[in-house]
Amino acid sequence: MTDDLERVLGYQDAIDASTGVAKVGEELLSLSCWTADFCSAIIRAAELTGAFTANPHDPVPGHEVSLAVISPRLFSNVEADFGARLWPQLQQHWPLIDYNGIQDVFVIKYEVGKQEELRLHHDIAQVSASIKLNTDYDGAELEFPRQKFSNREIPVGHMLAWPSLVTHPHSSAPIARGIKYSATVWFELPLINNQ
Repeated sequence: MTDDLERVLGYQDAIDASTGVAKVGEELLSLSCWTADFCSAIIRAAELTGAFTANPHDPVPGHEVSLAVISPRLFSNVEADFGARLWPQLQQHWPLIDYNGIQDVFVIKYEVGKQEELRLHHDIAQVSASIKLNTDYDGAELEFPRQKFSNREIPVGHMLAWPSLVTHPHSSAPIARGIKYSATVWFELPLINNQ
């Protein structure tokens, strides 16, 4: 437990920078993000909160817990890391995006008999991303019907990123076995200058 606490709160052994950005589909980018050990620690920390809930007012409710609920310090470390390390890599492919911080990062959980899938939807973010946290489950692939792509082959700890709002509706297929965990990232929309 101490190892997990130190790893999560101190953002220790979190960063995996082993590969660069790979285009895996139409405007779908994959890049190294977190180590497998850090992903496992995030799952355990999320479970320990006991806070996996679905917001009934969310148009696409999921059983999720924000990293800010796990630890505001963790959220702050993730926001700083992603802004300094990952955003510049994304910006090489999408030069017009601007980093304005992170709206939310949350762990979402899929389980047979509970939340089994997520309907087709768009996110309200400048860029959205998903980080695969485990693989000991069947089904529950993140699917992009317009791009004819699923995250089935994306490794644990890798981030899959895409432009939000219009071109990339996505869903999670039904889970068939086990429990799936993934982290969803919503990068803030651009600031609007009213002057």
